[in-house]
This record gives sequence, C-alpha cells and structure tokens, in this order.
Amino acid sequence: TYGCIVYQEQVMQIVMELAGYTLGRSDLVRRAMSKKKEDVMLRERNNFVYGNEKENDPGCVNRGISEQVANKIFDEMIDFAKYAFNKSHAAAYAVVAYQTAYLKCHYPKEFMAALLTSVLGNTSKISSYIASCRRLGMEILPPDINEGMSYFSVTEQGVRYGLSAIKSVGEGVIDSVVAERNINGPFKNIKDFITRLSTKEVNKRTIESFIKSGAFDCFPANRRQMIMVYNDIIDQVSRERKNEISGQMSLMDMLGEEERKDFDIVYPDVKEYDKEEFLAYEKEMLGVYISGHPLDDYRELLDKNATAVTLDFFPEDSDVEDAEVLPEEKEMNTGVKDQEFYVVGGMIASKSVKITKNNQNMAFITLEDLVGTLEVLVFPKKYEEYKQYIETDAKVFIYGRASVTERDNKMILEKMLPFSEVPNMVYIQMDNKESYKKSENRLFELVDEHAGKDDVIVVLKDEKLMKPLGQQFKINADHDTIEILKKEFGEGKVAIKTGKVNFNDNKYRK
Repeated sequence: TYGCIVYQEQVMQIVMELAGYTLGRSDLVRRAMSKKKEDVMLRERNNFVYGNEKENDPGCVNRGISEQVANKIFDEMIDFAKYAFNKSHAAAYAVVAYQTAYLKCHYPKEFMAALLTSVLGNTSKISSYIASCRRLGMEILPPDINEGMSYFSVTEQGVRYGLSAIKSVGEGVIDSVVAERNINGPFKNIKDFITRLSTKEVNKRTIESFIKSGAFDCFPANRRQMIMVYNDIIDQVSRERKNEISGQMSLMDMLGEEERKDFDIVYPDVKEYDKEEFLAYEKEMLGVYISGHPLDDYRELLDKNATAVTLDFFPEDSDVEDAEVLPEEKEMNTGVKDQEFYVVGGMIASKSVKITKNNQNMAFITLEDLVGTLEVLVFPKKYEEYKQYIETDAKVFIYGRASVTERDNKMILEKMLPFSEVPNMVYIQMDNKESYKKSENRLFELVDEHAGKDDVIVVLKDEKLMKPLGQQFKINADHDTIEILKKEFGEGKVAIKTGKVNFNDNKYRK
C-alpha cells in the first residue's frame, strides 16, 4: 500500500519487523488500537521505541532504527488507529463504499430514494437525508395520490415522498389505492377518490391525512378548500351507496353525463392556508417539512451566526461496526465536543416547565432547526433571565454548553437571543459626498421616525467610502421602513445585510 497503513494487520507487521515483537504481542497492540485504548498505546510507545526486557521486545533503537524515525512511525500508527479495521473487514467495507459511491454519482435520485425508504420509520434520519438531497440540488416532492408509491420513488422532477410515511395511513390503504389506480387510472378529484375506494379502507381521518400531507395537491383545489368539504363528500357518497343497495333512484340517476357536471363539488371561495399553518399540517402528517420550512427565510441569518446544527449533537451511525469494540467502549462520533460551547439557532418546537426541589422553575426546550431537533436544558437562574423569550414557535439563537454522553445528548443554555433582536446593517448608497450633504437632514429625520437597533451605513459611490452613522442613529430595519427608504433614495440604492451576534459581548445578556 505504498507506505500507507490501511489494515490492522500492517500494524502487526510493523511492530514485528521493526521492534522484534512476537506474533502474540503484535496482536495485543492491534486489539488495543481497535478498541481505541489510548493509555495502552501510550505505554506501548516506549516498548516499541526502546524495547521491554520482560516481554522480550528488543525495540527499534536496539535494532538499529533511530529514535526519531521510530517515534514518527508510531505517530502514524496512532493516527491510523482513529479509524482502523482488519483486512477482511476493510476490504468488504471498501467494496460496499465503492458501490455506494458509484450509485450516488450515476443514479443520485434512485440512490437517495432507496436510502430514504430504508429509514421510513426514523424521522430524524429522513430529515437528515432530505437536507442532503437539497444540498445536492435534488427536489423532494410531497406525496402524490396519483404518482406516489408506498415507498420513496423517482420522478423527472426529483424524489417523491412515500405514501406509507403519512401518519394515520396504513400500508393496506396504500396497497388498495395503488391497485385501484393501476386498474382504473388516476383519480380525478377528491369525490372520485372517495367513491372508488371502500369506506372500510378510507375513512375521514385517512382523507384528512392525505389532504394535510399534500397527497391531494394534484386535485383542482387547495388544501384548505378540501378540508372544508371532505366531510360532506364522504357523507354524500355514503348516502348514494345506501340508496344503491336499497334500489332507490336519486335525482343524479336521471341526469345525463353533461348535466351531472353541474352537481360536481362546489368548493368554498377561500385562499390556501398561510405558510406557517400550511407547513405545520405537513409536519404533523409527515414528521418533516417538505414544501418549505418556517426557517427558510432565516437561512442566511443561521449560516452567519450558528456554529453548530442540531444534527451535530448526535453520533453518526456506522453501518459496519468492528465486532471487537464493545458498546461501552465505542467512541461518540459527534460533530460537537462534550462541554464545549456552541451557538445553535432555530425555533422552539415545544417547552416543558418543571419545578425544582427548591421550588424554582426550570425548563426543557425542544429546539428545531433546518435539519433536526435538540433538547435544551434551562436551569432556574437562566429561566428567570430569559423566560420572556421561551415560547413555542419563538425563533431564537441559543449559546450553550454541549452535553454529550452515551445515553443522552443535549445543550445547557447559557445565553439566548431572539432572531428579531439580531442587529442588521442598512446600506444606503449616495452618488457622492455632496449629494449626501443635501440628503443628510432627511435621512436623519427618517432614522429618528423609525428608530431601532439596526446600524445605518452610507456608501459614497464616487469616493468609494463607507460612513457609519454611529450608535445614536440606529433604525428599525423592518419591511415597511426599508420600503420607505427605497422610495426616498431609490430602489437600487438601499440594501440590508444580516448582522452577526457576539455572545461573548455582555450586551447580549438581559
């Protein structure tokens, strides 16, 4: 392998050839490496370099190898041991890794669809893989009653969410839906769907789940309209079936095909749910956001200020494990380090306030970001300091200490800041110093009328200078204020840039 250590057996060869270890002693070194026993490896360094008479190990120095070279080789072995496998294990792993890489490269949509299907019951994994799909530029489509399958499937547009992942919808229902669709073609509308399927298979709860998840988006109505009529349609279809069984004729039986169209579903004239409610229903039914995310508008803010994401707090699962490593000996392979401080941003998905033995309030928060969720522990003192911010759906940055253990991973809150209080920078471009002098009084008036927390910076185009207005001239950079500034100084002359929070600055404490 051209001097690169690839297998554990090569470590055995090195210590035998260079330091004169026996085969049995070399295997003990290999095992210590595989179990990541650093204390054993540190003791072994002295044996490797200088020898050990009790173990009959001559050592490198006694065999004509310099101390410097011996230590360098041992350092390489230590570095290799961080992720070391035996030859049979590593070779098999390499084959699987090569096949996986090939499929992901040449059949990315099929690969990701299969990967998502393999974790259908694991919401956090699905969320993580969906984030990976989006990073690859791959669109994740909501479930579709006319196109989707029980599992995640591939379309020209991207990866279609699996129908069996919808809550309150069993696999038996999905099988019946797909079978009916294959025999009699796509469903035309919500009434056609209800009419063609048995009431034993499709009940009111099932229909509601399909609507909220987006599976009926292919029908000519929005989700809110369908939610408002589906109960009446189910009752209507049920009455029609009872009449058919009893042999009674209805008015519809006397009408022709064209005349029946006048009695089709009449949807109420209402707009779709607002974004927050629309996405909340989707999350309720699928466990993840598909059409968007409540934090989509804050991506730049999160990227600039968060030093970790929720997914970093959880170990990466390896599909292939070293059989010799016991569960209690496995290293926690997380993206964060225990007891280190990080900034995580997101929305408070839930909170639970408890009373301590000292009769003080503390809280357990579930913080959700774009890739997952994380439990945040808020002790009594911090709860009193930040309780006005600790509300469900509040969007906040949390600065805290990571607590990473084998049983539980969480964050201990140290400081908190709402997104709304993160300072922004408003840039206003002027042609030159002369034009700025002419507009200065009007600018000061506007800043005074819309005072806030955000910095104002004047850009002098000709002079290529930037002039911050200073601490006494801060503005509230909301949408309305920015529109007023654009109207006053020009559409392309005003820009807003997301600021950066320094949690080590005491001004971000209460």
